[in-house]
Amino acid sequence: MRNLSDQEIIDSVRKGNDSDYSIIINRYKNKAFSMLKRMLKNEFESEEVLQDCFLKAYNSLNAFKGEAKFSTWFYRIVYNTALTRLSSQKRKTETEMISVEDHFDLESEYGSDEIERKDVNQLIQDTIHKLPERYSAIITMFYLSEMSIEEISEVTGMSISNVKVMLHRSRNSLRDLILKTRLTEELI
Repeated sequence: MRNLSDQEIIDSVRKGNDSDYSIIINRYKNKAFSMLKRMLKNEFESEEVLQDCFLKAYNSLNAFKGEAKFSTWFYRIVYNTALTRLSSQKRKTETEMISVEDHFDLESEYGSDEIERKDVNQLIQDTIHKLPERYSAIITMFYLSEMSIEEISEVTGMSISNVKVMLHRSRNSLRDLILKTRLTEELI
Protein backbone atom coordinates (compact mmCIF):
# COMPACT_ATOMS: atom_id res chain seq x y z
CA MET A 1 0.00 0.00 0.00
CA ARG A 2 1.43 3.34 -0.98
CA ASN A 3 1.69 6.24 1.42
CA LEU A 4 -1.47 8.29 0.90
CA SER A 5 -1.43 12.06 1.09
CA ASP A 6 -3.69 13.85 3.55
CA GLN A 7 -5.83 15.11 0.68
CA GLU A 8 -6.29 11.59 -0.72
CA ILE A 9 -7.41 10.35 2.70
CA ILE A 10 -9.79 13.29 3.14
CA ASP A 11 -11.26 12.69 -0.31
CA SER A 12 -11.80 9.04 0.60
CA VAL A 13 -13.53 9.98 3.88
CA ARG A 14 -15.72 12.49 2.04
CA LYS A 15 -16.78 9.67 -0.33
CA GLY A 16 -18.03 7.66 2.64
CA ASN A 17 -14.97 5.64 3.70
CA ASP A 18 -15.17 6.83 7.31
CA SER A 19 -12.70 4.20 8.51
CA ASP A 20 -9.95 5.97 6.54
CA TYR A 21 -10.15 8.81 9.05
CA SER A 22 -8.21 6.56 11.43
CA ILE A 23 -5.18 7.10 9.17
CA ILE A 24 -5.42 10.85 9.81
CA ILE A 25 -5.80 10.21 13.54
CA ASN A 26 -2.73 7.98 13.63
CA ARG A 27 -0.75 10.49 11.59
CA TYR A 28 -1.40 13.50 13.85
CA LYS A 29 -2.31 12.21 17.30
CA ASN A 30 1.20 12.22 18.82
CA LYS A 31 2.25 15.72 17.80
CA ALA A 32 -1.17 17.19 18.61
CA PHE A 33 -1.19 15.45 22.00
CA SER A 34 2.30 16.76 22.71
CA MET A 35 1.22 20.31 21.93
CA LEU A 36 -1.91 19.96 24.08
CA LYS A 37 0.05 18.55 27.02
CA ARG A 38 2.39 21.52 26.92
CA MET A 39 -0.45 24.00 26.72
CA LEU A 40 -2.91 22.40 29.15
CA LYS A 41 -0.32 20.86 31.47
CA ASN A 42 -2.67 17.97 32.21
CA GLU A 43 -2.45 14.60 30.46
CA PHE A 44 -6.05 13.51 31.08
CA GLU A 45 -7.47 16.82 29.91
CA SER A 46 -5.16 16.77 26.88
CA GLU A 47 -6.52 13.37 25.86
CA GLU A 48 -10.07 14.65 26.20
CA VAL A 49 -9.36 17.80 24.18
CA LEU A 50 -7.53 15.77 21.51
CA GLN A 51 -10.61 13.61 21.01
CA ASP A 52 -12.72 16.76 20.71
CA CYS A 53 -10.28 18.15 18.13
CA PHE A 54 -10.41 15.03 15.96
CA LEU A 55 -14.20 15.06 16.19
CA LYS A 56 -14.34 18.77 15.26
CA ALA A 57 -12.01 18.17 12.32
CA TYR A 58 -14.05 15.17 11.15
CA ASN A 59 -17.31 17.10 11.37
CA SER A 60 -15.74 20.02 9.49
CA LEU A 61 -13.99 18.06 6.73
CA ASN A 62 -16.39 19.47 4.15
CA ALA A 63 -15.30 22.97 5.21
CA PHE A 64 -11.64 22.10 4.58
CA LYS A 65 -10.90 23.72 1.23
CA GLY A 66 -7.33 22.50 0.86
CA GLU A 67 -5.93 26.03 0.53
CA ALA A 68 -3.55 25.28 3.40
CA LYS A 69 -2.06 21.94 4.33
CA PHE A 70 -4.37 19.72 6.36
CA SER A 71 -1.82 19.65 9.18
CA THR A 72 -1.91 23.44 9.45
CA TRP A 73 -5.71 23.45 9.43
CA PHE A 74 -5.87 20.69 12.04
CA TYR A 75 -3.24 22.26 14.33
CA ARG A 76 -5.23 25.49 14.22
CA ILE A 77 -8.23 23.55 15.53
CA VAL A 78 -6.03 22.04 18.26
CA TYR A 79 -4.49 25.38 19.20
CA ASN A 80 -7.82 27.23 19.32
CA THR A 81 -9.53 24.44 21.26
CA ALA A 82 -6.71 24.48 23.82
CA LEU A 83 -6.97 28.27 24.16
CA THR A 84 -10.73 27.96 24.67
CA ARG A 85 -10.21 25.31 27.34
CA LEU A 86 -7.57 27.45 29.05
CA SER A 87 -9.87 30.45 28.96
CA SER A 88 -12.69 28.49 30.58
CA GLN A 89 -10.26 27.15 33.18
CA LYS A 90 -9.14 30.66 34.04
CA ARG A 91 -12.73 31.85 34.39
CA LYS A 92 -13.49 28.90 36.64
CA THR A 93 -10.36 29.61 38.67
CA GLU A 94 -11.32 33.24 39.09
CA THR A 95 -14.81 32.21 40.13
CA GLU A 96 -13.43 29.86 42.75
CA MET A 97 -10.91 32.54 43.76
CA ILE A 98 -7.94 30.23 43.60
CA SER A 99 -4.64 32.04 43.57
CA VAL A 100 -2.30 31.84 40.59
CA GLU A 101 0.31 30.11 42.73
CA ASP A 102 -2.14 27.34 43.58
CA HIS A 103 -3.32 26.99 39.97
CA PHE A 104 0.09 27.00 38.30
CA ASP A 105 2.74 25.18 40.29
CA LEU A 106 5.87 26.98 39.16
CA GLU A 107 8.21 25.40 41.67
CA SER A 108 10.40 22.57 40.56
CA GLU A 109 9.03 19.21 41.51
CA TYR A 110 12.42 17.55 41.26
CA GLY A 111 15.16 17.23 43.85
CA SER A 112 18.72 17.93 42.81
CA ASP A 113 19.55 14.21 42.73
CA GLU A 114 16.72 13.54 40.33
CA ILE A 115 17.68 16.43 38.05
CA GLU A 116 21.23 15.12 37.89
CA ARG A 117 19.93 11.76 36.69
CA LYS A 118 17.75 13.24 33.99
CA ASP A 119 19.29 13.77 30.62
CA VAL A 120 19.33 17.19 28.97
CA ASN A 121 16.42 16.35 26.70
CA GLN A 122 14.17 15.51 29.63
CA LEU A 123 15.20 18.70 31.42
CA ILE A 124 14.24 20.72 28.36
CA GLN A 125 10.92 18.87 28.07
CA ASP A 126 10.16 19.59 31.71
CA THR A 127 11.16 23.22 31.31
CA ILE A 128 8.98 23.66 28.21
CA HIS A 129 6.12 22.33 30.30
CA LYS A 130 6.67 25.19 32.78
CA LEU A 131 6.50 27.92 30.13
CA PRO A 132 3.31 29.94 29.69
CA GLU A 133 0.85 28.14 27.40
CA ARG A 134 1.42 30.24 24.30
CA TYR A 135 5.21 30.06 24.62
CA SER A 136 5.18 26.29 25.05
CA ALA A 137 2.85 25.97 22.06
CA ILE A 138 5.15 28.07 19.85
CA ILE A 139 8.25 26.13 20.95
CA THR A 140 6.45 22.82 20.40
CA MET A 141 5.19 23.77 16.94
CA PHE A 142 8.55 25.14 15.79
CA TYR A 143 11.00 22.63 17.23
CA LEU A 144 9.05 19.44 17.91
CA SER A 145 6.43 19.57 15.15
CA GLU A 146 8.97 21.24 12.84
CA MET A 147 6.44 23.74 11.55
CA SER A 148 7.66 26.79 9.67
CA ILE A 149 7.09 30.35 10.89
CA GLU A 150 4.48 30.72 8.15
CA GLU A 151 2.63 27.58 9.25
CA ILE A 152 2.66 28.71 12.88
CA SER A 153 1.29 32.04 11.71
CA GLU A 154 -1.60 30.26 9.97
CA VAL A 155 -2.29 28.03 12.99
CA THR A 156 -2.23 30.80 15.60
CA GLY A 157 -3.68 33.58 13.49
CA MET A 158 -0.71 35.80 14.40
CA SER A 159 1.26 37.77 11.84
CA ILE A 160 4.62 36.33 10.80
CA SER A 161 6.45 39.10 12.63
CA ASN A 162 4.46 38.38 15.81
CA VAL A 163 5.29 34.68 15.54
CA LYS A 164 8.98 35.59 15.27
CA VAL A 165 8.68 37.83 18.34
CA MET A 166 6.83 35.10 20.27
CA LEU A 167 9.43 32.53 19.24
CA HIS A 168 12.21 34.85 20.39
CA ARG A 169 10.46 35.48 23.72
CA SER A 170 9.75 31.77 24.10
CA ARG A 171 13.41 30.92 23.58
CA ASN A 172 14.46 33.59 26.08
CA SER A 173 11.97 32.33 28.66
CA LEU A 174 13.13 28.77 28.11
CA ARG A 175 16.76 29.84 28.52
CA ASP A 176 15.94 31.81 31.68
CA LEU A 177 14.10 28.86 33.21
CA ILE A 178 16.99 26.52 32.41
CA LEU A 179 19.49 28.95 33.90
CA LYS A 180 17.28 29.35 36.98
CA THR A 181 17.12 25.58 37.37
CA ARG A 182 20.89 25.25 37.01
CA LEU A 183 21.48 28.07 39.51
CA THR A 184 19.11 26.43 41.96
CA GLU A 185 20.98 23.13 41.52
CA GLU A 186 24.30 24.84 42.22
CA LEU A 187 22.94 26.48 45.36
CA ILE A 188 21.66 23.20 46.74
